[in-house]
Amino acid sequence: MGRSPIIFCDFDGTITVKDNIIAIMKQFAPPGWEEIKDQILEQKISIRKGVGQLFSLLPSSQKEQIIQFVFDQTTIREGFSDFVRFTNEKKIPLYIVSGGIDFFVYPILEGLVDPEQIYCNGSDFSGETIQISWPYACLEPCTNDCGCCKPTILRKFDPNRYERIVIGDSITDLQAAKLADQVYARDFLIKKCQENGISYTPFTTFYDVIEGLSRKEEVR
Repeated sequence: MGRSPIIFCDFDGTITVKDNIIAIMKQFAPPGWEEIKDQILEQKISIRKGVGQLFSLLPSSQKEQIIQFVFDQTTIREGFSDFVRFTNEKKIPLYIVSGGIDFFVYPILEGLVDPEQIYCNGSDFSGETIQISWPYACLEPCTNDCGCCKPTILRKFDPNRYERIVIGDSITDLQAAKLADQVYARDFLIKKCQENGISYTPFTTFYDVIEGLSRKEEVR
């Protein structure tokens, strides 16, 4: 009996057209945030450390303005709602695994994905600046200090039972891509897959992913 497919999909820059964290920083952060961003992408500091530093640049008093800004500028990538429908029809479990933050991930996905199928970072606006919490931090053997640890989440699902499919676009998806049976990649993740010798399928819209998964379904 073959393994059952299971999908782990990134949020920022994958489900959404733009990366919300980068958009927030461009709009609200003081000078200096780009250096932190570059250190994350170059893997000079961990994702957890870098994202925590980025949000600590923002005063909590701007909470409502930041939330409104995210809602106003967010565009969902073409085909995502049909992709969710496809996974439901095929009974393929779909989990959103995001390095994004709860205050924008949950509201944007409301009505599309069950909250119990979403993994992301938390936020605390009670202090002077925004503090990020990490409910899905790394567990051994992962030592990458991921923040929302996608490898740890993938390891909850037995590779002998599940064919683990990762969809993503950036450095936050690299460690999960290393564990995946199949990777759908775009943007920076393509570069990192090439550098690390990881096989991947490029995609532009979620219709590309539906097409690829449909072909696999036909040969099962």
